[in-house]
Amino acid sequence: MRITLLAATLALLVANPLQAAQPTRIDAKALTQAANLRDAVLKDATAWQVTESLTTEVGPRLAGSEADARAVEWAKAKFKALGYDRVWTEPVTFPKWVRRGEAAQVLGAHAQPLRVAALGGSAGGTVEAEVVRFADLAALEAAPDGSLAGKIAFVDYQMQRRQDGGDYRNGGGIRGRGPSLAIRKGAAGFLMRSAGTDTSRAPHTGNTRYEAGLAPIPAAALSTVDAAQLARLVALGPTRVRLALDCGWDGEYTSQNVIGEITGSKRPQEVVLIGGHLDSWDYGTGAIDDAAGIGITMAVGALLKPLKPARTIRVVAFANEEQGLWGGRAYADRHAADVANHVIAAESDFGAGRIYGFDSSARDLQPAALAQIQQVLAPLGIEWMPGKGDPESDIGPMTQRGMAWAWLGHDGTGYFDLHHNAEDTLDKIDPKDLAQNTAAYAVFTWLAAQAEGGFGSAPKAAGGGD
Repeated sequence: MRITLLAATLALLVANPLQAAQPTRIDAKALTQAANLRDAVLKDATAWQVTESLTTEVGPRLAGSEADARAVEWAKAKFKALGYDRVWTEPVTFPKWVRRGEAAQVLGAHAQPLRVAALGGSAGGTVEAEVVRFADLAALEAAPDGSLAGKIAFVDYQMQRRQDGGDYRNGGGIRGRGPSLAIRKGAAGFLMRSAGTDTSRAPHTGNTRYEAGLAPIPAAALSTVDAAQLARLVALGPTRVRLALDCGWDGEYTSQNVIGEITGSKRPQEVVLIGGHLDSWDYGTGAIDDAAGIGITMAVGALLKPLKPARTIRVVAFANEEQGLWGGRAYADRHAADVANHVIAAESDFGAGRIYGFDSSARDLQPAALAQIQQVLAPLGIEWMPGKGDPESDIGPMTQRGMAWAWLGHDGTGYFDLHHNAEDTLDKIDPKDLAQNTAAYAVFTWLAAQAEGGFGSAPKAAGGGD
């Protein structure tokens, strides 16, 4: 039998009287306001308008590019146009990677082109070599050292659809670790089936890293269709491929975290933080990843301003998430001494599918307050799912320093059809789903801002767990 959140709350309070002595409270007025807000936001178009504006007026926003700078100016102007009380930027410096071109083709009797995307961080160069196929990363890891000398390693793992996107740990893991493993086996180049769940000729990019001390090799992702084609060719017999990547590092670049605030009316020093990341990869227009998150969270702050929230609402458009959480890490470094005043945070960085689950690091500490929040989220089709969530991307470094977090889980069943590829465009977002997302973030943010008491934020050494 499933135990309800309220029943679990009562059980915990009985078992732990010390916890019961200092519960966080949300009053009836705030709950009524949240319910009214929820219903109003479902009919509001602000999040859609912001998302449309970013994807249309700026388009793809590769970190370090000219469009990155335009995105920063766009965000500053948009915060101001939405009526935020305070808008500022904080610098984020990182190595600049550039993509100039890429191509691949099968050579010999079965000559034909292949659609590829250089992985972010890949070395440039041209390799012509025989392809050796591996079903997954474990198979590559098991290959004898030196067995791939002068060859191209091809990892042909097919990601599976999951609501929580959980198989990305495999697909994304191949992208992250595969090139270094291939180098250790002697390979001259690396190919992988895109970390995607689609069937298309649109390859998915994404970041990779080379282990220290290894000489980088060209590394690219094949579209899922081209990966299947290459697998069939390899099955016919020895297959040679030419992989040519024109890309690489080009010094350093300084972008900006762009921050907007709605000043708290009663406890302005206490912050409820929400946000998304401003950058994107360079094939589509970064609609689900992560213009939607920017649209949702910018809209929430603007929609809550007339209600005069007790705590400050801070919305952060983070810089360069895609290439290593640079904006999130810079924010955590800059605000480490102020963890206790960051009451709780939630990020939107998993598309615009309907939100189906709610969780928080405060699940054991403040179950009664979370039960109240869940009560208002429930009509949106959102379930309490303790232990299922985690802090999304850019807020992770700050949560490692002790900031409390909440998770509003998007349905990711179709997310990896579009993730990091040319199909990530505005038309893939359902306006009704985006409005449901915005309503959920508005409810959470409002009730966190009005709550009397905290959710467990307290300083701890960087790198600590949840």
